[in-house]
Amino acid sequence: ISTQLHKRLFAAQFQGSETTGPNSFVFQNADIVSGLSDQGYHTICIGGVGFFNKQSALGSVLPNLFHDSFWEEKFGVTEKNSTFHQVECALEQISSHSKTQRLFLFLNVSACHQPNYFYHAGAKQDSIESQMAALSYVDRQLPRLFTAFQTRAPVLLILCSDHGTAYGEDGRIGHRFAHPVIWNVPYMETVLSQQEQMERK
Repeated sequence: ISTQLHKRLFAAQFQGSETTGPNSFVFQNADIVSGLSDQGYHTICIGGVGFFNKQSALGSVLPNLFHDSFWEEKFGVTEKNSTFHQVECALEQISSHSKTQRLFLFLNVSACHQPNYFYHAGAKQDSIESQMAALSYVDRQLPRLFTAFQTRAPVLLILCSDHGTAYGEDGRIGHRFAHPVIWNVPYMETVLSQQEQMERK
C-alpha cells in the first residue's frame, strides 16, 4: 500500500499542511468559493438537496457563499426532471455573463439521491437498479452544460458524490450511518479544452 499523500488541487492555507504541493492552488480564504471569488471568478450555486434550499439557517449556509445561488422545488429530490431544470438554470446563468468573465459553477445534482425509484420503470422503492437509471438520466442531461462552458474557455470539470448509499449491504439501507459503501464515493477530474470542442463541430 502506498503511503504517499495525495496532493490536493485546491487547499486553504494552513501551516503544516502535508497535502499541498507546487501544483496546488492555495488560497487565504476559509473556503474555495471565496478563494476563487478573490481571483476574479463569478461564483454560481444551483442547489438540489435540502442543504441548498435556503428555507432554514442550515439550508442557507452553502448558498450564501456564492455571488448567485438558485433553488426551486423543481431542482429537488422529488422532481423526476430535476437535472433538466438545473441545467436550464445553469445555461441561463452562463449566457448572462460575458465570455471573458471567469465562472465557477457548483451544481448539486439531486437526481441520484433518494428517492430515485421513479427512474426505474415499474419500481415502487429505491434500489441499485433505480439509482443506475437515475445516473443514466443525469448523464443524458449534462453534455449541454459541458458544451456551453467549452464555448467560453477550457473547463476544469470535477465530478464527485457527497456520500454513497447502501442497498442491503450488511442489512443496511440508506446513507445516514458509517459503512464503506457510504464513505467510498466516486471522484473524477478532467480538463475539457475549448479546442477539443471546436474540433468536434
